[in-house]
Amino acid sequence: MKAVRIEKFGGPEVLAYGDLPDPKPGEGEVLVRVRACALNHLDIWVREGIPAYKIRLPHVLGNDIAGEVAALGPGVSGALLGAKVVVSPGRSCWRCARCLAGEDNLCERYGILGANGGWGGYAELAAVPATNLIPMPAGLDFDAAASFPLAFLTAWHMLMTLARLGPGQRVLVVGAGSGVGVAAIQIARLAGATVIAASTSEGKLASAKALGADDGLLMDASWERKLRALAPEGLDVVFEHVGKGVFSEALKALRPGGTLVTCGATAGHDPELDLRYVFSRELRIVGARMGTLAELRRVAALFGQGRLKPVVDRAFPLAEARAAQEHLAARRQFGKVLLRP
Repeated sequence: MKAVRIEKFGGPEVLAYGDLPDPKPGEGEVLVRVRACALNHLDIWVREGIPAYKIRLPHVLGNDIAGEVAALGPGVSGALLGAKVVVSPGRSCWRCARCLAGEDNLCERYGILGANGGWGGYAELAAVPATNLIPMPAGLDFDAAASFPLAFLTAWHMLMTLARLGPGQRVLVVGAGSGVGVAAIQIARLAGATVIAASTSEGKLASAKALGADDGLLMDASWERKLRALAPEGLDVVFEHVGKGVFSEALKALRPGGTLVTCGATAGHDPELDLRYVFSRELRIVGARMGTLAELRRVAALFGQGRLKPVVDRAFPLAEARAAQEHLAARRQFGKVLLRP
């Protein structure tokens, strides 16, 4: 098969396109013919050698896969050859207490396809657990189907499960042009919340408003003052994944009892934090680790009903994985960047 692999950690120049042996599905696995794979910032961090993910080289990146079932491994039943599927990126053991309680994203053996959960979708073929297959929602093509799993699952888990967002609440979505930001805008609107989209780009703010955001906040030198003007009574929820430079000021914009939920730290992991402000106002700071398989099935159903919409920025041929990652790293996108084998 054709694939993009890394044989050492480093910059985008370490991405190598060429031939690799076809993977063979193991016990409980299926072979998926990859038709589209979405990029995530996790791809870049793994490529650079982030210590949190122990990767054995060579390695194939790619967390979000849409394609067709090409072969069944031993012990697999119920999967149909040729079926169009989306692959859940989270890999769990399904035997531990967390998994049995429906908290499979907190499994001690949890991994993510394309990261610490095996080879991913930067390839023509991928061997994945049969339990991770979700029928491709009606009305979506492969590009659209690959664009939603990790980002929309994470945003759903953050807003609906952890922050318990509801009608009439006000939420700030930081990084509104990212895949997870685009997902958060739609999910917050679906929940009946008022959405303030924040970005460093006027163009992305315009796109966020077209997607359903009620207000736009340009993240310039005076963004904290403008945010206070937009939400003088304070925010109910801050949706955050940037970290340093944003975290502390966004926290101060919460009303008493408000919630900041975070899933990343793309601008730095060590923001300043005054704990007195947190406990005196009874603020909640909640971390998110993607989400559960049950939540992703719920999200997929909403796509099938047309209540959530895919947002694809641009698709690249698999051989142009380096250009695709550079496009993502430069934050030029609004929505998801894809690779097509």
